[in-house]
Amino acid sequence: MLLRALILCGLIVFGIYLVEERGLLALTLRSDRSYISYVIIALYGLFSLHWLYLVAGLSSAQRILDKALPILERADANALIEQDGELKIGQHWIKPGIFADYLADLLKKNRFANSEINHSILLEALVERLMARHAFGHFASDLLLKFGLLGTIIGFIMMLTPVGELTDFDPNILQQLLSQMSAGMAVALFTTLTGLVSSSLLGLQYQLLDAGAARFVDRTAVAVEVLVLPMLAAREQQQ
Repeated sequence: MLLRALILCGLIVFGIYLVEERGLLALTLRSDRSYISYVIIALYGLFSLHWLYLVAGLSSAQRILDKALPILERADANALIEQDGELKIGQHWIKPGIFADYLADLLKKNRFANSEINHSILLEALVERLMARHAFGHFASDLLLKFGLLGTIIGFIMMLTPVGELTDFDPNILQQLLSQMSAGMAVALFTTLTGLVSSSLLGLQYQLLDAGAARFVDRTAVAVEVLVLPMLAAREQQQ
């Protein structure tokens, strides 16, 4: 997960370098007198840092799950226990995190349940927990697009305002009018372009994060169904 994210970051940085090499980035910022493009780019950088933080957390949870699976396969019925608020499988401690919290909830349910364990509700809660962390990213992507549309409106206002103030058809005044209209059109187009590109890139980044979360939930569900639940059932039979 983290490797895919770093590859995507590398491609985005390389694309930004090419745009800057062609002078398009400098042209965009220089032509935007509303400074909305600056705001969009700054917000995109901050939201990307938040995305990397979530990617690092999910990648850590995946590594913990990968290390726990071989241990669970070799463990006996009484190996999985909770001690001092932490989980251990035999002599191996499970690092705190999403997977450990899920197993702890499953053990609590097994301790108080009188019927066969159904972990579907806990699994749904796990999905909701992960998706709630990612919901901000989708809002941020939509926010960048709205900032681009705001720049479009401001650009058209800047372009059309001088027309309403026109009182003379002197060639010099018309030339000045066309210059002001061109500046307003540049604001509208460049802010729209900046908003569309940044929103699309951030949406792609969070789509990658959602796909990683779906894979993690799927692997967690299979591990619990195949390894943990039979272990707890065997423990109940021994008791």
